[in-house]
Amino acid sequence: MSDLETRAVPARAPLPRRAVPALLGYAAVRALGLAVLAGWSAARGKSAYTLLTARWDSLWYTGVAELGYGYELRLPNGDVHSNLAFFPLLPWLERLLHALTPLSYADAGFVVSLLASLAAAAGIFAVADRLYGPRAGFFAVLLWAVLPVGIVQSMAYSESLFTALAAWSLYAVLTGRWVSAGVLAALAGLTRPVGAAVVAAVWTAGVISFVRDRGTRDAPGAHRDAHAPGAHGPDAPSPGASVPGAPARRRLLGMLLAPLGAGGYVLWVGHRTGAGPLGYLDVQAGWRNGFDGGYAFARFVAGRFTSFPSALAGLGLIAGVALLIWLYVTCVRRRQPAALLVYTGVVLALALCASSYFGSKPRLLLPAFPLLLPLAGALARRRPPVAALVTAGLAGAAAVYGAFWLNGSGPP
Repeated sequence: MSDLETRAVPARAPLPRRAVPALLGYAAVRALGLAVLAGWSAARGKSAYTLLTARWDSLWYTGVAELGYGYELRLPNGDVHSNLAFFPLLPWLERLLHALTPLSYADAGFVVSLLASLAAAAGIFAVADRLYGPRAGFFAVLLWAVLPVGIVQSMAYSESLFTALAAWSLYAVLTGRWVSAGVLAALAGLTRPVGAAVVAAVWTAGVISFVRDRGTRDAPGAHRDAHAPGAHGPDAPSPGASVPGAPARRRLLGMLLAPLGAGGYVLWVGHRTGAGPLGYLDVQAGWRNGFDGGYAFARFVAGRFTSFPSALAGLGLIAGVALLIWLYVTCVRRRQPAALLVYTGVVLALALCASSYFGSKPRLLLPAFPLLLPLAGALARRRPPVAALVTAGLAGAAAVYGAFWLNGSGPP
């Protein structure tokens, strides 16, 4: 390539530098949400920090961090709430940070969540930038920040940590870093039950890559030089399989590593409870959590139509589910990589088709960030003033709703 041709191809900035505007925008949205929460809580005589670190699931996580597993809460109706339902990575990090610093377990959970939310934002940017460019990546991060339940990203919950691990595992798949993808998938599996979605994504991409490799070897004259110009690089197509030339043994190792986290914890719970490999399902049943294909959720929605005010809520739920389905179909039609489609599909299925408490479903959908990519692309094509106005309006609405939500029913 001549000097003239070299100068004609603009060099892309490194990924961390490209991500800076998105991370600054994300931090601004989260700061707005926390400021509104602080003011709203103070007006009601409550502590915003307590709402973020010492209520609902955050208490269970800090309990595991401080005392370990084995605590059970028996309810009058016979239900048994065991802390074995909570996966261990967040409590481990809380315990580690508590041991290394003067922070309490609750403080450590808050710090882990804040740092993990930034890592998640960076991972979402990396995936969107890889597929659609930095402008789409910028708006994907902002859209994730301004979700109505985005305040959960700043709570001592495991959603931010899981989303960070999932996003970077998917990015590793897209860029052919198979061992990293497997390790991150294993860590995601130690964070939440939905870690199965990341494992499924890694395995799907791995199988596709092996099938394509075999087809390439069998096709006459189809042996492509993995080191040829254009075989790699940030603008190379990434259909969700692998970067050409990735050694088969590394792909296989990544696939073998991916299920170790979730599988290991589930088997450990089964051993500890004496209920065998499926003992974790018994633990979840004690919380009335299970997978019924959406039957319980459908009954809940149908029950909203017994009176006029609640019927509006029922219509809102139907509209929300329809929107999720439409976004997923759009992702399929726009041919998102198979790894992302499988990951998002499993997250949606586990969130919408589980019989868990229905108020939890919005936060359970937080990790489904690939659904936002079509919307991010649409904003990226708008004029900057229009895009800025839309995101600013959504940020304000999310901040107000988050403050109202945490000071009310909150995310159980």
